[in-house]
Parts: sequence; structure tokens; C-alpha cells
Amino acid sequence: MKQWGLAFVAGFVSTLLFHQGVLHLLHVAGVFPRPAWNMAAVPPFGVPAVLSLAFWGGVWGPVLWALVRKYRGGPRWLWGAIWGALLPSLVALLVVMPLKGMPMAGGFDPKLILGALLLNGAWGLGVVGLMRLYGQR
Repeated sequence: MKQWGLAFVAGFVSTLLFHQGVLHLLHVAGVFPRPAWNMAAVPPFGVPAVLSLAFWGGVWGPVLWALVRKYRGGPRWLWGAIWGALLPSLVALLVVMPLKGMPMAGGFDPKLILGALLLNGAWGLGVVGLMRLYGQR
């Protein structure tokens, strides 16, 4: 049970450090219009957007860990990046966006899709790295 709690924490922290860190770099470079660490309140509880995002990163953490924990070394890192990029991105682009009244995949904007894959791939690498740091080999 401990590893799943750690995977939640890894997903939460990875969102704040890796996902948002890459977003910050992309924003500073002028590639992505939205800045990182958005503190605007979001419904229904009025928590900062970045904490809401980090919570969902935490929810995804055990999912990713379940998929990659059987691998060792390089393959774990590779699959962490791949599954991290694909799964949350597909759900966000194809399910969450339409539920929020936005066009599916942002109207299939390649920049938005590539950005999601890059940010979530960094998140996946962060989860793998943090789980290693937490002693989960």
C-alpha cells in the first residue's frame, strides 16, 4: 500500500516540478502562451489551478507506476515518458476538454497536442525519478 501512496505523492510533486517546470521554460521561450504555476482559483472549491492540476497528477501517479514498475533501468524511464505523455494527454484532449465545453483536442491544434505530450512526458519522467528517489526500485 505504501508504494501507491508514494506514487500519488510522486505524481503530485512531479506536476509541480517537472510538468510546470517545462511549461515555464516553454512560456519564457515564447512557445506556450500560458504561464506556469497558475494561482487562479478554479471551481468548485476555489483552489489554485496549479494545485488542482497537481492533485490530478497525483491521481495519475499510481496509474503510471502500475504500468512501469515491472521494468528496470532504461526501459522504465522510456515507458515512464511514453505512458506519461500518452495517457493523461489523451484523456485531457479527448475527454476533459469537451466536458469543459472546449473543442476536442483544441480543434486538433498540433501545437496544443505536442505541448500536452511534451509536458506530460516530462511529468512521467518525474514520476519515475521521484519513485526511485523514494526508494521504489
